Amino acid sequence: MENNNKQLKIVCLGGGIGTVNLIKGLKKYTKDITTITSMADDGGSAGRLRRLYNMFPPGDIVSCMAALANNSKDGYLSKLLTYRFEGNRYGKDDSLGGHKMGNLIMAALTSITGDFKESVAIFQKTFHIPGTFLPATAEHVNISAKTVEGKEIFGEEKIDLGKYRGKRILERVYLHPSNAKADSHAVQQIMDADIIVLGPGDLYTAVLPVLIVPDISEAIKKTKAKKVFVVNIANKPFETRGYKTQDYIDAIERHIGQVDLNLIIVNNNFSVHIPRKFHYHYVRNNIEKLENTKILVRDVVDKEFPLYHSPAKLAKVLIENI
Repeated sequence: MENNNKQLKIVCLGGGIGTVNLIKGLKKYTKDITTITSMADDGGSAGRLRRLYNMFPPGDIVSCMAALANNSKDGYLSKLLTYRFEGNRYGKDDSLGGHKMGNLIMAALTSITGDFKESVAIFQKTFHIPGTFLPATAEHVNISAKTVEGKEIFGEEKIDLGKYRGKRILERVYLHPSNAKADSHAVQQIMDADIIVLGPGDLYTAVLPVLIVPDISEAIKKTKAKKVFVVNIANKPFETRGYKTQDYIDAIERHIGQVDLNLIIVNNNFSVHIPRKFHYHYVRNNIEKLENTKILVRDVVDKEFPLYHSPAKLAKVLIENI
C-alpha cells in the first residue's frame, strides 16, 4: 500500500490541528498532498500579524507546512517552525510575546516579496518542505456566525473562543464578502484530485469557512474525486456542543447543499478519558446507513491527547477504505 500510492493526489480542506494531524498520517502514503485553509483567522499570532501588516493570516498554512517538513529524527525543524515565544498569543499586535516563529518568518517574507503565495513558495524551498499549501480565497475575508438562539457573532476569534453571551452553540457561519473569489489554484487542485478530504477540525471556524467559498463549494460538487468527510473526535464547547454524526452532515448540507460523500469516518473508541478541564465530549455516531456512502466506524482516537485523531490510525483507515 505504501509504495503503490505515492502519486495519489489528496486535497485536504480545513485547517488547524485537525488538518495537521490528518496530513501527518497521509504523508506515509503519498507525496502529493494539498491543503486549502481559510483566510478568515483574526485571532492569536496569525490575527495580530494580519492586522499589523495587512497580510493574510499565516497560522494554519505554517502549521501544515511544519507537519510535512522533512525532519531529522529529533523533529527540530517542525519544533522551530511551530515554536511559540513566551507570552500571550492574544496580546498586543506589535508585541513579540505569543507569536509563532513560522508566522514571523512568513510576515518577513511577505514584506520582502509583497506577495503571500510567493512567500509560501520561498518558505517551502528554504526548508525543503514538500506539498502544496493554498489559501482558500484570493482576497481578505472575515466570518460571522449565528447561534441556535439567532444571535449574530462577528469575527473568528470571538466565535472560536465563545466571547459572547447566550447559548454558545452555532447554527450557521457566513463569509464576508459572501461572494469572495477562491484562489484559482485551490479550485484547480480540487478538480484534479483523486481524493478530497473535508475536515477534521473546528466545524464553524476552520472547515465550513473553506467550504462556503462559492467557487470551492461548486468545485467540490463538480470534481470526480472521491469525497471523504472525517467527523471530529470530540465536540468543541463553543461550537458543536452535543453534536452527533448526523448533526455534522446536516451542518454541511445547510451551508452548501447536498454533497455526494463516498466515505464518512467516525471514531468509536471512547475509552480514553478526556480531562474535564477541556470541557470537550466525544462525538457519538447516530448514522447506521446512508445511500451510496460508506460509514466507517473505527478506533481513530489519539490516546495521548483524545481531543484529536491519531495521524497514523486515521490515515490508515482512510487509505485502506477509499
